[in-house]
Amino acid sequence: MWFDEFQTRIGMLTIAADTSGLRHILFPENRHDAPGRDAWQRDAGALREAREQLLEYFAGDRKSFELPLAPAGTPFQVEVWRTLARIPYGATWSYRDIASAVGKPSATRAVGAANGRNPLPIVLPCHRVIGSNGSLTGFGGGLPLKRLLLELEGALPPQLAAQAQRNFILAGTARE
Repeated sequence: MWFDEFQTRIGMLTIAADTSGLRHILFPENRHDAPGRDAWQRDAGALREAREQLLEYFAGDRKSFELPLAPAGTPFQVEVWRTLARIPYGATWSYRDIASAVGKPSATRAVGAANGRNPLPIVLPCHRVIGSNGSLTGFGGGLPLKRLLLELEGALPPQLAAQAQRNFILAGTARE
């Protein structure tokens, strides 16, 4: 497995791939680490295209990815992860929406567990999955990072965007 690390507006990202495709995207802090990292070999050239596409995303110049992907998981996890790729840039779906899309409408908890194990966040946009009430829930990189990604895409749920605007106004008033 080859890897590369590079700085982004959300901190250091680590990406890893093998001959099958991109296997991992890791944030500065992750709920679940990738197995076998000590055997990975650094090769920035092998991951140039993935790095460039991710940097384009953070610059606001890319809304979808064109990379060979090879996430490893159970058949259900892989089905959930493929469904994540259908969530449009700038949109959010609920866990219930994902469960319905995979044909298991009562499996919202299982969808949440699969979402939490997504080895390719951002590219398979698990940050676009929110609670059915519009709340930000669980994210392997932490909720502040999820909020930043949704803000970058202009997809922050309305009640949270309004709250952020109020906080910004109040912070400005406090400085005056």
